[in-house]
Amino acid sequence: MQYRNNNQGSTTVSQMLKQFGSIISLCAFLAISGCGGSDNNEVVAEDIISDTVVVEDEVSDSDTETVEITDTDFEATDWTDATHSKSADPNFDEVFDDSQVKRLDFVVSETRWQSMLDNMTELYGTFGQRTTNQSQDTDEDPIFVPADVFYNGTQWYRVGIRFKGNSSLQTSWQSGILKLSFKLDFDEFEDDYPQIDNQRFYGFKKLSLKNNYNDESLMREKVAADVFKNAGMVVSHTAFYSLYVDHGDGPEYFGLYTLVEEVDDTVIDTQFDDNDGNLYKPEDDGATFAEASFNLDDFEKKNNEDDADWSDITALFTALHDDTRTSDPATWRANLEAVFDVDVFLNYLAVNGIIQNWDTYGRMPHNYYLYNDPDTGLLTWLPWDNNEALQTGNQGGALALDFSGLDIDSWPLIGKIYTDEIYKARYDELLLEVISSAFETNSILATYDQYSALIEPDATSEVSGYSFLESDNDFYQGVEYLNQHAEQRAEAVFDYLNNQ
Repeated sequence: MQYRNNNQGSTTVSQMLKQFGSIISLCAFLAISGCGGSDNNEVVAEDIISDTVVVEDEVSDSDTETVEITDTDFEATDWTDATHSKSADPNFDEVFDDSQVKRLDFVVSETRWQSMLDNMTELYGTFGQRTTNQSQDTDEDPIFVPADVFYNGTQWYRVGIRFKGNSSLQTSWQSGILKLSFKLDFDEFEDDYPQIDNQRFYGFKKLSLKNNYNDESLMREKVAADVFKNAGMVVSHTAFYSLYVDHGDGPEYFGLYTLVEEVDDTVIDTQFDDNDGNLYKPEDDGATFAEASFNLDDFEKKNNEDDADWSDITALFTALHDDTRTSDPATWRANLEAVFDVDVFLNYLAVNGIIQNWDTYGRMPHNYYLYNDPDTGLLTWLPWDNNEALQTGNQGGALALDFSGLDIDSWPLIGKIYTDEIYKARYDELLLEVISSAFETNSILATYDQYSALIEPDATSEVSGYSFLESDNDFYQGVEYLNQHAEQRAEAVFDYLNNQ
């Protein structure tokens, strides 16, 4: 790890933020190479003076900035159907390539960048200062601002970018680390810029750039998604990217990120035959499925918002908590399977238990989606946000494979399903399948070797203030921990199965 900034001078937090405060009247255009590896860490962009842009930014109560936009006089000269048009099918091979660390560049005016930082201060307090003031906890998303995105020498215009995350975002900000996660929406500002109507990035409208928070290996998000995918689960595609941000002083290396496909964009469109079903992102008390905990606000609809119908969710509550579970288990299973894809959930439990992801259902009431698949009429479980996987974890640690210590009333989807003898037997079968294939020890160790070699140049080139690593050795220790963890999980699974 290099303890320097990209402008060859020492940087303090106050100096960093002071740099963001000046006002400029130029728009930078870059010529970029999209290849991975250590060469990505050299500045290859050239500032070209463009037409003067005058922008007045005001922070609104929504997550989209209220802007007096006068930079609308431009031509989208790089626009092609394959790269920018809504008509193009998502190009997964281009965007989610496991064999490279690709590069993204953001170019955002200093004024707009400063408005993003000011908004973060309003949400989470002063940059670099920790606080115990709970009033700074917020459900409000950070604001979107327009920025230009460059990839492989091609420009995407006035893309909506914002910071994203919950506790990880707050902790990173208050720790004085500007390696924050981003959300990208390529046509967020199409009403302001007609030239970008239905703009896409190789067929993708929305993408997330995850900052690999609390992950010294920088691989957990990526590997966990691979394991779910190889186990047959519907899950977001992921890939490694290096990110550079130019907010007025030239490109600065923000670090190695994991690009994640958005569930409410292309995951549903491409991995289900019908995308018209309700998609929910559960959060808070109702997301536990504890009896009588249903609350509309806890089951945010990501589509079909105008249809005030949560009957599929309430039907799952009803079936799950029906008294026939003890009086007539066969009837209870039939009623549950009429509204919920139990086998998919059992497969999820097997994978999640083996990889030890604690920051999700069973410990935390979030980080999953439910999709009502019109082809089956069943609510289907989709994993999300796996950066805390592949470790014992916090909040009491990851769940045991036999769910010992789990409060059945607090987490009834696990408790009531696992205690059914038919479902438990199926769960045990799936554990053996996953540890023999998707998380087979030699295979997963080879994956760690492949990915760590791929990302090492970018990981060890992260700079102070834009990294969660304190030294290069942290990265190597993080990789070694994953190797040991893989071997330990195989032992744990076979110990569990041998005791059944």
